[in-house]
Amino acid sequence: MVKNIAKPINLRKVHIDDPFWKSEMELVRNEVIPYQWKAINDEVEGAEPSYAMRNFKVAGKITARRKELGSAYKEVIWPTDVFRPVPEEGKELEDKFYGFLFQDTDFSKWIEAVGYSLTQHPDPELERTADEAIDIVCAAQQENGYLDTYYIINDMSKVFTNLKDHHELYCLGHLTEGAVAYYEATGKDKLLNAARKFADYVYSRFGKEEGKINGFPGHEISEMALVRLYEVTGDSKYLELSKYFIDERGQKPYYFDKEHPDEAKKHGDKEWYHYYQAHKPVREQDEAVGHAVRAVYLYSGMADVARLTGDEELYAACERLWDSAVNKKMYITGGIGSTNIGEAFTYNYDLPNDLAYTESCASVGLVFFARRMLQMNVDSKYSNVMERALYNTVLAGMALDGKSFFYVNPLEVRPEACYRDARKNHVKPVRQKWFPCACCPPNIARLLSSVAAYAYTESDDTLFMHLYVGGTVEKEYENATVLWKIESDVLDSGRLRIVCKDVKEKAGAGKETVAVRIPDWCEAYELNAGGFAHELKKGYEYITGEFKKGDVIEISFAKKVRIMEASSKVFEDHGKVAVTYGPFVYCIEEKDNGKDLHMVSITTDASKARFEKALIEGNEITKILLPGKREKEKAESLYSVYKEPEYEDVTLELIPYYTWANRGEGEMRVWINR
Repeated sequence: MVKNIAKPINLRKVHIDDPFWKSEMELVRNEVIPYQWKAINDEVEGAEPSYAMRNFKVAGKITARRKELGSAYKEVIWPTDVFRPVPEEGKELEDKFYGFLFQDTDFSKWIEAVGYSLTQHPDPELERTADEAIDIVCAAQQENGYLDTYYIINDMSKVFTNLKDHHELYCLGHLTEGAVAYYEATGKDKLLNAARKFADYVYSRFGKEEGKINGFPGHEISEMALVRLYEVTGDSKYLELSKYFIDERGQKPYYFDKEHPDEAKKHGDKEWYHYYQAHKPVREQDEAVGHAVRAVYLYSGMADVARLTGDEELYAACERLWDSAVNKKMYITGGIGSTNIGEAFTYNYDLPNDLAYTESCASVGLVFFARRMLQMNVDSKYSNVMERALYNTVLAGMALDGKSFFYVNPLEVRPEACYRDARKNHVKPVRQKWFPCACCPPNIARLLSSVAAYAYTESDDTLFMHLYVGGTVEKEYENATVLWKIESDVLDSGRLRIVCKDVKEKAGAGKETVAVRIPDWCEAYELNAGGFAHELKKGYEYITGEFKKGDVIEISFAKKVRIMEASSKVFEDHGKVAVTYGPFVYCIEEKDNGKDLHMVSITTDASKARFEKALIEGNEITKILLPGKREKEKAESLYSVYKEPEYEDVTLELIPYYTWANRGEGEMRVWINR
């Protein structure tokens, strides 16, 4: 039976002081959020303009004129078949929409990160900037609640006429996520009310009733966002709308065929629907297909609806899709979506390293999906993946100084190939300042700012610890409120200490439980439960008792270098190994090991590993040193009669994957010849 077991911890009940994660969150607060604000206001020199805030200002002027003049207002119509209107070179900007048609979401994700940041670090100046931005955004909203600048500026008569491609419901989703985060952080509801009005308008327009639109989003996220709006407001119509979008997806006759009849004739085999996860009803789907970001956003919404409605069939589909994505189509770094063609999943075990797409947003979405599955079934198979994606691909998406970003996260790079091979143009050997389609940087920022909501969830009687993020957590149990102090040195020594700092008793006696994940990278662990009862279930140690101030739980996880191999079905990795240590995947870079990394091989004897502390961009990291060999170059002729290769002994230096490309351009490999 599907149960709503746990919910994310209220971020205002958590204070993070973990050295690693505090540093990441401060980087977002001090560097990324101000940088993104400049980016969405087109103030970053050398970066592609966003036009996001400019579009809201233009839309606001149009909205004001419509209100002032009423029926006398004369509409200015711009084309609505252009996916990315750009200014004409050499001409002044007109009062029209510029940028990708989903550019509104640049603001929405920025305000979401701001909200999360304010829960940990109140900042009156940042809050003032956010309030002013919210005023600009809300001024663009139509009287009926509609709020998407592409159509407000271009042609309101075309609203909801291209659900397949035009992202209006996607924009609703991100606006809602940002509005909820800002409301929960500050208590200010102006943006929340705007999101509600937009959602109410969508609710009034969609459904099976006569005269309503019987469609669903081409790009998913509104499904999970509407659930969040339901949970913060208690208004059931938002849950109902989310469920409606999920239920309609994949139903025949295909809605997009009605929208695009000519395109439908051209794609008579319906394969194009896989891209949108709309090839069959969601409860019948059993393979992760199509655009990877859209997929995990959909699966997150499905999990939310299954959790809140007790839908067994929907939950079973989530389990199947999780298994497909994670056990057959996921990179060792937690990246998903192996091809740049459609930014998509391909077939099982197709995981090329040099052509990998593995969009940063897709791993962010995988973290979303994992947390939602944990809310129904506290099982370390979800949190292990959540940790892997977070510590590797998500963190790799942002430079250590917070000023440049990866959209694509390959596992093997030769810079020359990135520049000269058109098949690899999507792979960049260094991070970029910004992107015209800038979904990844703000997605990373909003996740890192809210990491506590993934580290901890709670039920009435249990605090669940999925990630080892140090700080204090105030947990309200049925009979007591406990202030827990988490002292985490897991990334270094492997030790975790959980201290009961304070207990406020309520009427009646009761017991409290802390459930701590035992990670999959740990072959053994020692638990000192302080004399309290404990039980291992689904990869979590449940420690239960009547805790008093000063009680301590201690866990020591055995950390060893692990030499990993891929399934024999992953032909790209045959004869190769990867190195992991704790939650981190490691790689070799040209900076430490010279060029032609395809010529080196590494020992498979992990006992020979040595450690060395090093600094990259002022960040202390742990290097792993392992013996290896480098094959000597042979004759320069293109082909020659085979001769046994000669080798020289070398010591290979490996760094955490998330830190690669922070010391300039060069070759990189995760999978190394064994």
